[in-house]
Amino acid sequence: MELNTLKQRLDTLAVFRALLDDPVVAALRQYLSSQTAPDYAAFVSALYAANGGALDAHLLRLCAESDNVCARMAARGEPLPDYLHQTLADELQTLQAAASLSHADLQQPLQESVPLPGFASPGADLSAAYQRRLSEVGKRGFGMFARHTMFLVDDGGALTPVAHPDPILPEDLVDYERERTIVLENTKALLAGKPAANMLLTGDAGTGKSSTVKAVANALAPEGLRLAELRREQLPLLPAVLAQLAENPLKFILFIDDLSFLTDDESFNALKAALEGGLSARSKNVVIYATSNRRHLVKERFSDREGDDVHCSDTLQELKSLSDRFGLQVTFQRPDKATYLHIVEQLARDQGLALPSEALRAEAERAALSRGGRSARLARQVVDQLLSAQ
Repeated sequence: MELNTLKQRLDTLAVFRALLDDPVVAALRQYLSSQTAPDYAAFVSALYAANGGALDAHLLRLCAESDNVCARMAARGEPLPDYLHQTLADELQTLQAAASLSHADLQQPLQESVPLPGFASPGADLSAAYQRRLSEVGKRGFGMFARHTMFLVDDGGALTPVAHPDPILPEDLVDYERERTIVLENTKALLAGKPAANMLLTGDAGTGKSSTVKAVANALAPEGLRLAELRREQLPLLPAVLAQLAENPLKFILFIDDLSFLTDDESFNALKAALEGGLSARSKNVVIYATSNRRHLVKERFSDREGDDVHCSDTLQELKSLSDRFGLQVTFQRPDKATYLHIVEQLARDQGLALPSEALRAEAERAALSRGGRSARLARQVVDQLLSAQ
């Protein structure tokens, strides 16, 4: 395809119009327009920065992850109308022509006496790859959900990707197999389209509640699972977050870490409504997982037993029963001495820590005495400190 024609066709993209904002595509269009050596070099520099210099791979990723009307219709299981099907085919042909460009093709209009940078461009089959991607949209997602697996909620209720999430996996955790299996199996039910329960993970601090949720999310991400974390004070944003995710083809854990309330906390009603469904039907692709060091979630003060509420006991009972609105509750008990030492020894083996067993146990017990108790978190800290001292 002639370079001027390619520029015109790129300018008229509709389904993939968002790709025009990509730095590499923008630099390519600029060069196609000017056909000057500096703009050619600027394009190649942008491509180097993007992925080291593979034009077809870059365009293939952009297409695969594009959040567009075709991807959204595929996610809903809707067939494309004829006009949209033709538009998609035409645009993929245009992008295929761009992906097939070589540095010789782009340098042809230039008459330069100095060497110009090159790049790789084998010419992948974009059309076939994109059709495969549409068929896998339920597991791989589109847009930012194709590029990222963990998200935070901003103060406006929008999801923002976590660029460098904790990579922990279930095999990195020691003991608590029964508790971890409950979380894993419930999450697998969500992915299979079966009824899955909202879940409350309670227990002593440092026993691995949060790590378990993140490890399960990482392990099942290839199956179409994503995790979005909300802070307790963001709970009033729950309806907006659920609305964003309602038509997404992926499955989501909404994760609330270290949950507890005061009796006059406005966030209480927001979570209660979400757990009970409120006026909206319960989301089939979202579960709420919360962790707490408190069994009853609500911090009850002695003054709460007084006051002027005629039905004070009923009010307190309602507050305490919030935890009962979670379909599953899993308790992570503080490890006893034998379990604690087993965790330390297993982590030490996994990390290749060369220390006699008796010395390792002595260090672990010394740390437990100084901290006033044993926990899985402390076991990991002990091993990390010993590793750093080697």
